Amino acid sequence: MNFLPNDTLAGYARTAVDLRTRMVDYHRSQLAANYLQAFFDSRLADQPDFSTEGMAEALSAVRAITANPWRFGEPYVIAPAMTAIIAAAAAALDLTGEVLPADIAPDNGGVLFLPEPIYHRSHRGEVSSIGAITWAHTTNTSNGRSFWAIAGWADHHDPHDPAAVRRRRQLADRPDLARQFGPYVLTDFTEIPIGQSVDPRPDLPVLDADDRDWEPAPDGRFCIDETTTHLRACAAIAYAFWRIQAQPLATVAAAPLDRAARRRAVRAHIRHDTRVVMLRRTSPLAEPADGEPKWHYRVRFVVRGHWRRLIDRDGHPYRIWINAHIKGPDGAPLLHGEKVAVLAR
Repeated sequence: MNFLPNDTLAGYARTAVDLRTRMVDYHRSQLAANYLQAFFDSRLADQPDFSTEGMAEALSAVRAITANPWRFGEPYVIAPAMTAIIAAAAAALDLTGEVLPADIAPDNGGVLFLPEPIYHRSHRGEVSSIGAITWAHTTNTSNGRSFWAIAGWADHHDPHDPAAVRRRRQLADRPDLARQFGPYVLTDFTEIPIGQSVDPRPDLPVLDADDRDWEPAPDGRFCIDETTTHLRACAAIAYAFWRIQAQPLATVAAAPLDRAARRRAVRAHIRHDTRVVMLRRTSPLAEPADGEPKWHYRVRFVVRGHWRRLIDRDGHPYRIWINAHIKGPDGAPLLHGEKVAVLAR
């Protein structure tokens, strides 16, 4: 069970319920606990402050953080037409030094489905897909600091994902174990602080050429290179989605759910008010019209997508994503290079 090409709103809602129900069942299994422990053992092993009891407590908390959004989180689906926009915004994002408010996300917990996955390349050169993202507002009980816990999930059966191919190869002699996995596999986990400055990303480790395996991304798919970005891919995608879904660039539609799917959701005790985020039809950006212009363009040219920083009426900074668009007068030649001809008075 997965999303189908050219799916309808009702199809998105029905598939989201089925996938979330299976993920809730998966998180009840012993395999989920074992996988999570193996996933985080390497991340916690180098923490000198963690005792055996401390690691067990941390794993218990992380298990709840990664499992609860599938049942209780607000569900969203990114329509394929929005995927490239979200990916471009995520790749261009730099939150270093910014202080994020607690209401930056549309809900305290959520799950975001990407029917058309976004791929990312790790510092080791390995490529993996992100088919879903979960987030949860969490507070550290030891220091009282709040943060967003963000997890990236790969479609377990993605035929184009090199990481999925590796997993299937590793599980080839354990078909019984392979069948116990849910439709998504945890592949990434990171945090974004709330109410305090976002630290710069630490320098990536320097690896020898023999330690790298530069895998190509699937043809025609957007791939975020984490060797050059300022955030982990799952965090950048989550933030880009949070901001763009609230802009006029996007429209968020409630997806109708048929009776059978609604009953399955109620039996599984999962939230089933799925919303689909789609690209809104917009008119081209107009040139400034207040007063006589001091210059005008003689050509049309492509403006790359970029983040614009703004200040709200209360003096709080925020940013919006300006999507790639063509600027210039209608009918003028389209310039394909980087130079722009401006006729000044």
